[in-house]
Amino acid sequence: SIDPFGTSLKDVGFELRSGEILGIAGVSGNGQQAQMAVLSGEDTRARPGTVHLFGHDVARASPRDRRRRGRHSVPEERLGRGAVPPLSLAQHTLLTRDDAIGPGGWLRTKGITGMAVELIDRFKVKAAGPHAAAKSLSGGNLQKFIMGREIDAAPKVLLVSQPTWGVDVGAAAQIRGELLKLRDAGCAVLVVSEELDELFEVSDRLMVMAQGRLSPSIPAAEATVEQIGAWMSGLWDGGAGEASAAVPGLVTQ
Repeated sequence: SIDPFGTSLKDVGFELRSGEILGIAGVSGNGQQAQMAVLSGEDTRARPGTVHLFGHDVARASPRDRRRRGRHSVPEERLGRGAVPPLSLAQHTLLTRDDAIGPGGWLRTKGITGMAVELIDRFKVKAAGPHAAAKSLSGGNLQKFIMGREIDAAPKVLLVSQPTWGVDVGAAAQIRGELLKLRDAGCAVLVVSEELDELFEVSDRLMVMAQGRLSPSIPAAEATVEQIGAWMSGLWDGGAGEASAAVPGLVTQ
């Protein structure tokens, strides 16, 4: 774990397939942040060959290299990891959207402003405008903007931690609907959430992380709240997760 007080991962292996949403449940502090750091590229200490993206070994690849292969992500910590407090919303499109940069590295000023305006409108973000600083937004509105920025990028793989934290009921429904649209368009979506109702609503398969270990996967239609609750205590047969395989999407082992 990159956090000295975090939970280390143990024998974590799974596959994320194109055209599905894999939900990962668990009580906060059981290794979810460490797992997301490895998958996003924030933590590049993984052994070569342990993380594959569409058949490419990306265990030591940077977040930017992974984005260029179609992987986008939304971290649990919005202000500081997902956003830079003093930067404007327009400037935030530059953090993860290469389409906002023209040939030779020139910034498309009108383009990034227009993109921010479209995101504010589409995701109903309450802000003073595209030039408002990220720190001026409420947590829920910043959440909507960051989620919107990554969803609008039409990713091939999307990693999301706590997708609807701090947003109102209407915005939460919209975000979940957008995730389902991405899945139906062929995107591989990984959702880490502490809200079981949310995971049951959007997931095709479910897994549980407990004490740094990952449970076997189960089709969401076959899972029960009672079973997932028991697994959140680490009570599953085997307890070391499923073997990974080289299939389209994101694979770790």
